[in-house]
Amino acid sequence: MARFAYSARDRAGKSLSAEIDAPSRKDALRLLSARGLQVAQVTELQAGPAPRKSAGKAPPSSSSASAPAKGSRPTRASTRLNAQAPRRAERLPFLEALHDLTGSGLSAGEAVRLLSTRIKEPRLRTLCAGVWERISEGAPLSRALGGYPEVFDTGTVNLIQAGEATGSLNDTLSRLIAHLVEQRELRAQLMAALAYPGFMVFVSGGVILFFLTFLLPRLQTLLSSLGGKMPASTKLLIGASQFALSIWGIMAVVAVVLALISFIGWRQTPAGRAQTDAWLLKLPLVGPFLVAQTVHSFSQTLSVLLENGITAAEALRMTEKQIANQVHRAAFNTATARVLEGEALSVALTRTGCFPDLVLDRLAIGENTGNVVPSLKSIAAAYQKIITGQLNFFTKVIAGVVLGGVFTFVGFIAFAIVSAVFQVSASFKLGG
Repeated sequence: MARFAYSARDRAGKSLSAEIDAPSRKDALRLLSARGLQVAQVTELQAGPAPRKSAGKAPPSSSSASAPAKGSRPTRASTRLNAQAPRRAERLPFLEALHDLTGSGLSAGEAVRLLSTRIKEPRLRTLCAGVWERISEGAPLSRALGGYPEVFDTGTVNLIQAGEATGSLNDTLSRLIAHLVEQRELRAQLMAALAYPGFMVFVSGGVILFFLTFLLPRLQTLLSSLGGKMPASTKLLIGASQFALSIWGIMAVVAVVLALISFIGWRQTPAGRAQTDAWLLKLPLVGPFLVAQTVHSFSQTLSVLLENGITAAEALRMTEKQIANQVHRAAFNTATARVLEGEALSVALTRTGCFPDLVLDRLAIGENTGNVVPSLKSIAAAYQKIITGQLNFFTKVIAGVVLGGVFTFVGFIAFAIVSAVFQVSASFKLGG
């Protein structure tokens, strides 16, 4: 029988420090959990020159539930977990699989244990094995998931904890999965909207480089050998080709690339991110899209948090972290402070001047009737459609602009070449 020193909190939140006898550390954790204690640290007390210490002094890493003893070789499980570290992409598949099993009547612990043996995908299997290891040591599901901050954010962990506390874990998982699926679909729509214009830019850039670097030098050689005066359009095109292939053209390209890298680096700073986000809000088409995205994000996230029993103050703080635009995030932070002082959310958001009046009116109606969550859900659904329409419009506009630019440039090249050929031919006829 080994002896362990532990520190924990009881149900009242009071800190405790004592010792307990148990056959193993896992048994000690189970005994403490059965007493209703929230364990913060467990350390084995053992006589001898090299006592073994658990990883209680540091938070558990994502590779194992506890650190191996000093000087010991890493276990096969820890080596496997390090090689297949789970990422944020495993969050939704894990929650969907967990929801399917808990919906069939299994407890959360048994569901995770089953997933840890059945899942074949390496990273997801690693995640399930790690979560099950923590649960088997007596940790609740929410705390086990909290050991993987790179996969489960604070909002997800808090929602799971609220579901455990209220006995509605499966319903909480269902709403959380729906929320994450909507976010994934929105990102997919955005990527699909940008894919076609991006492809057109890439192809058009290749066509332009082909003309400037391959065809035009040969055309210039041909026209020069034939003699005759070339038209202004052809001279302009050949001059552009010569500049692009000269040292000055290469230096201009390098300068543009360096300027772009510097701008991206500056945007990564807090001041740069705030300034560029403010600039984006002033653009004709981009600004309304960013506003719609912010409204959809905060209404959807806040409705899910409030519906799952998260307190208003905590829900507002977590919602603030989901807002991407720094100007809107700062405005929401100010509004949250006013709400915590007793002001209505709709009134506090009105003071910021960043959100549409119709959205604030619908939110105010929900607050006055006690139906805040349904109002937020209605706003989120409406703005989901608005964002979809805006993305479709952006796709058409960007594709039209890119195609128009490509056709204009190609047409100019064709005109320059044909006009040069005709003028050289005419000079031959006059000379004959």
